[in-house]
Amino acid sequence: MDDAWICGRLGEDESWQLGAVNPPVYETSLFTFPTAGALTEGLSAEDENYVYSRGTNPTVDVLQRKLAALERAERAKCFGSGMGAISATISSLVSAGDHVIVLGAVYGPTTQFLRYLEKFGVSHTTVHADNPAALDSAVKPTTRLLYLESPSYMRYGIIDIRAFTAWARGRGITTVMDNTWSTPIFQKPLTMGVDLVVHSLSKYIGGHSDLVGGVVAGPARLVRPIAQTEYQLLGAALSAHEASKAIKGLRTLPLRMRAHQERGLEVAEFLAGHPAVRAVNHPGLPSHPGHALARTQMTGFSSVFSVELGTEDLATVARFVDGLRHFRTGVSWGGFESLVNAPALTTQESVRATMGIPLGLVRLSVGLEDASALVADLAGALETS
Repeated sequence: MDDAWICGRLGEDESWQLGAVNPPVYETSLFTFPTAGALTEGLSAEDENYVYSRGTNPTVDVLQRKLAALERAERAKCFGSGMGAISATISSLVSAGDHVIVLGAVYGPTTQFLRYLEKFGVSHTTVHADNPAALDSAVKPTTRLLYLESPSYMRYGIIDIRAFTAWARGRGITTVMDNTWSTPIFQKPLTMGVDLVVHSLSKYIGGHSDLVGGVVAGPARLVRPIAQTEYQLLGAALSAHEASKAIKGLRTLPLRMRAHQERGLEVAEFLAGHPAVRAVNHPGLPSHPGHALARTQMTGFSSVFSVELGTEDLATVARFVDGLRHFRTGVSWGGFESLVNAPALTTQESVRATMGIPLGLVRLSVGLEDASALVADLAGALETS
């Protein structure tokens, strides 16, 4: 199926929609049954039947069908946040005494959750993605999960997805990958051997900075237990209203991602040629060390990347950030607006050191504003900092 058709039409022609051009928003907490027997039958498979919207909801189902199709998955389950999806997915795959390998830098709260699991006897080891041999040293008889992001968090390095998933599969280890950066439009990890894919819907998929949500997608044998247990018990349900906004976001996702790519590369190319910039970490640039590999795994590039300023002075970093006018200071990304975030100003030094983030690194999310205005904004801030 064509991705544009999936985003715009899949699941939207059901008879219960009565020809409405927008899927109805089922803002109801529960669904009733004609008999006690029917209720009992519904409860026996609550992850598939409409019983209580903490479990299933028709509007959310439309979104889930679209996301599963986009990722080439059998099934998808949506959550009330990206971390809801991530924490439920990891929890479903590990038990006390198990071990997790984290490949490269991943989303900060994901690492925090893995540290949280230590009190339940789940340990983890972080392995640098540029040292595959370290995997063999890190693996244990109790290793159950390999968790990764590609491009990686903050430094946007490219991981050889096929090679690492093959390594894990040969050892009976499940792989989970965060695909938020690329979206299913530009990268489909399940087709490269990944077992489960997670996303924050709050970013590009929502696209308008007006919703919080998450999703896990993959084979039914892995997603269904999450839907039956962790989803139900942890209570991180996505509301019908939030789902309807994500559905509308999906309709323009292919168009928006092309526009983000175009503007992001224009800004990145400008910064790569600026004397005040030490490095630009954007895998879409031919100068990026992972560019050739990225071309074999991805069909495009989003517009979130980092730059490393030619300074180790915190005050200079702050002046650069404060000198921007079109780029607002914020922690998320993926909407219309352009954003800037300097980890040195918001993250403990010990945490930055562990993640390999230099003091002068600044993350940019290029939005959908005119690229020439964004370039002029950055040029002015670099000159005055």
